Amino acid sequence: MSIVFTITLPAKLENLQKMMRSVCDSAQIQGFARKKIGEIELAAEEAWVNICNYAYPEQSGDVEVIGKADDNNFIIEIIDSGIPFDITALSDPNITDDVDERKIGGLGVFLMKKMADEVRYRRENDRNVVELIFKKAGGG
Repeated sequence: MSIVFTITLPAKLENLQKMMRSVCDSAQIQGFARKKIGEIELAAEEAWVNICNYAYPEQSGDVEVIGKADDNNFIIEIIDSGIPFDITALSDPNITDDVDERKIGGLGVFLMKKMADEVRYRRENDRNVVELIFKKAGGG
C-alpha cells in the first residue's frame, strides 16, 4: 500500500474544497470512472462535514486526510483528534417513513456507508481514524 496524498487542514467547512481536490485528483489518477469518483467525493465530503460540525465542539482542531492505494483498493483515511465517534456503530436511519416522521441525523453516515465499499473506524492515540475503502475495477 502506498501513500498517494496527504493533507492536513483546520476542521473548517471553508477547507472542504482543498481536501476534495486532493481526493478527486487522486481518484482520477487511480483510474476510477467519473460516476465512482462522484461517490468517492460524496463519502469524503460527508466525513469532512461531520468532523467540522461535531468533532470539535469547544475548540478548533485539524483533520489529516491520507490517500492510500494498491492494485485493488483506494483508501481515504480521515483522522481527527475530536470527541470519539464510531460511525460504524451508528445504525442506519429509517428512510422509509415520511420525512416529517424521521429522526434527524445519521443520513450523512448512511450515505458514506453506501458510497464506500467498506467503512472502518478505530480510535488510535486519542484520535478518530475513519477509513473509506473503494475497490478498484477488476480488483480482488
